[in-house]
Amino acid sequence: MTERAPIHVGTGEPILLLHPFMMSQNVWKKVVPLIAGMDPADPSAALDVADPSASLDVADPSARAAGRYEVYAPTMPGHNGGVKGHRFLDTAELADDMERRLDALGWDTAHIVGNSLGGWVAFELQRRGRARTLTGIAPAGGWSRYTPAKFEIVGKFLAGFPVWLFTLAFRQQVLKLPFTRYLAHFPISASPDRLSDDDLVDIIDDVTHCPAYYQLLVKSLLTPGLLELAEAQCPTHLVICEKDRVLPHPRFTRHFTQHLPESTTITHLDDVGHIPMFEAPQRVADLIVDFVDRYASPAREDPPREALGG
Repeated sequence: MTERAPIHVGTGEPILLLHPFMMSQNVWKKVVPLIAGMDPADPSAALDVADPSASLDVADPSARAAGRYEVYAPTMPGHNGGVKGHRFLDTAELADDMERRLDALGWDTAHIVGNSLGGWVAFELQRRGRARTLTGIAPAGGWSRYTPAKFEIVGKFLAGFPVWLFTLAFRQQVLKLPFTRYLAHFPISASPDRLSDDDLVDIIDDVTHCPAYYQLLVKSLLTPGLLELAEAQCPTHLVICEKDRVLPHPRFTRHFTQHLPESTTITHLDDVGHIPMFEAPQRVADLIVDFVDRYASPAREDPPREALGG
């Protein structure tokens, strides 16, 4: 597995984007330019990160007009393009790696956004004092050590083991099969037509280069989920994806809605699946920026809204 440079664009306050389980920084490539304020007409705004040599790093202010945010989207250990992890990964090790990356950038803190597993890691980083704000999009980890929900989600991924082995054996050849788009969309988007051909190429590439598939599943059986959520020390935004089949609402969101502080902003994002960046990049970018704008320095002149709309 070839290590890949993170997507790193823009100038301004730092935003860290963390991807879901089995995916990579690829999931953010449509969203990053929108957050960073890049001109869609600029060729560099079209990120192509499937090839490690094509990864885009234009954080240098001289590379483009100054924006509001500097956006950094790495791939976590054990995933496609990430560093090699230990034999059995856990969220603490993933958070350790992110802290090393933040330190290398000189970022004591950042606005942290995470989807699914990335949301779990985001909460771990918040607990360590590294988050200015936290946005969890369909975050995982909403369970305790013996909560049935934990064993249900592990069971879902274990049930997909034969499909993973089949995909691993045939790789991009599975794109020629008529049922591939349907199988791929089920854990990702609200409907099959929401995934483009390019999306499918990225998804298959990520799934077939993910040793974390079995590493994290084994370790998660032995460890608790997220604890001490009520002690969140930074502004927090919980995003619930209404057509999420992996962590469906309310069964997998109840832990968050019951234990996060009352000040938490909750957004219900309608008509999207578990990884909404593929099907609704503009909506995802808008909800991230609208929330972070409330707390970014200098503050906006207009008063913040009381709640974000889906």
